[in-house]
Amino acid sequence: MTPGKGAAPAKKVLAFLARAYPGARVLLDHRNPFELLVATVLAAQCTDLRVNRVTPALFLAWHGPSDLATANREEIEEAVRSTGFYRNKAKAIRELSAALVERHDGRVPRTMEELTALPGVGRKTASILLGACFGTPALPVDTHVGRVSFRIGWTASKDPARIEEDLAKAVPRERWWEFATRLGWHGRQVCIARNPRCSECGLDAACPKRGVQ
Repeated sequence: MTPGKGAAPAKKVLAFLARAYPGARVLLDHRNPFELLVATVLAAQCTDLRVNRVTPALFLAWHGPSDLATANREEIEEAVRSTGFYRNKAKAIRELSAALVERHDGRVPRTMEELTALPGVGRKTASILLGACFGTPALPVDTHVGRVSFRIGWTASKDPARIEEDLAKAVPRERWWEFATRLGWHGRQVCIARNPRCSECGLDAACPKRGVQ
C-alpha cells in the first residue's frame, strides 16, 4: 500500500531521504545493546546530547546489568540527575537490569516480545534496539517521525502504534530502519515542530504540509 491521494509520493520521499541523510544513525552514544537500552530510558524528556554527557560516567561506575541491578538507587539517581525525572529513571534502570539478569543471563534479548516484556520498555525503545543493534527491520515512532509522517500525508493519526502501522504499509520492510532514522533526522533539522523550514526542504513541492501553519 502507498500513501493516499494528496500525500507526498513514497518513491520521492525515500529517494530524498537517502540523498539528504545517508549517514543517519542513532544519536545516543553506546558500545553495546545494554548501553543503548539504558541511554534510551534516560532520553525520555531529555536531549540526546545531555544523555551522552551522563552515560560515560554511569557506565564507568557500573559496567553492566549485574552491577546496576544491585547498585544503590540513590547513587544512580545522583548519576542521572541532570537528565530529569531522575528518581523514576534510576528505578527503571535498576528494575530493567535485574530483569535482564534474572530472565536473560544479563543479555539484551533480540525480539520485540521479549524486549517489551522488560520493565519500562515500550515498543519505540524496543524498535530502536532491534534496528540499531540487531539489524532487525523496525519502525520506531518518536515525536519527529510522527510529526513528519503527518505533515507529508502518510498518516492521519497521532497515535504511535497506528502511525507505525501506516508507515509499515508505505515502506518496504527491508528499508524500515533506515527510513525511520532518516525521517527522524529530517524532523530534527528541517521539518521542526515550530516554523518548519519548508523552503529548505527537498520535499517542498510534493508535501501537502498538513498541520503546518
